[in-house]
Amino acid sequence: MATRTRRSERRQEPLSRERIVAAAVEILDTVDEGGLTFRALAERLSTGPGAIYWHVTGKAELLAAATDAVVTTAISADDADATPQDAIRALALGVFDAFDAHPWVGANLARTPSPSPSPKLRIFERIGRQVQALGVPEATLFTAASTLLNYILGVAGQNAANTRKARPGANRTEFLDATAAAWEELDPGRYAFTRDVAGQLREHDDREEFLAGIDLILGGITAG
Repeated sequence: MATRTRRSERRQEPLSRERIVAAAVEILDTVDEGGLTFRALAERLSTGPGAIYWHVTGKAELLAAATDAVVTTAISADDADATPQDAIRALALGVFDAFDAHPWVGANLARTPSPSPSPKLRIFERIGRQVQALGVPEATLFTAASTLLNYILGVAGQNAANTRKARPGANRTEFLDATAAAWEELDPGRYAFTRDVAGQLREHDDREEFLAGIDLILGGITAG
């Protein structure tokens, strides 16, 4: 009875692009891109696939809209009263946490088609404005902003990829222990450095390590 009531309530809610995108994000978080079909989406929304096509033309547009929604939320924090360094850190952590919570986003961000400015471009714009506020010379603005953008998207994306590749059921500690153990068995002649830092791999925190990298880049930008 409760299930029937919930379905009835869902049918009474007007179908909108926002509801469709929110449902798509839920499916992507649960079963990844392969499980996102219009049939699965229609079942979740208690409607027919035809009704969804009135709002979204196909899977590519749906993936683009879902990616855009996640990124928009990730970078929506108000940074009006923050220093440029703190604003960049907050934006970077917002992207990192969004990729971590929605591992499919990173893979779709680069290929997301959109008639409006892409999510990646909006991240770049937010970074660029803060880099300008740091007083970086105009001749190096593009390089500084691009370096931050590539670091943020690259490291956040790699962390998400590692999460997706981890053995099902294994927690982060087990995954790092297994990786560190593999590093310690490498040929010492060819991988001396990697063997030396294997212990640090076991102990490090991905989020803190990511932010430390942001601080290194900011230190270099402001030192110039």
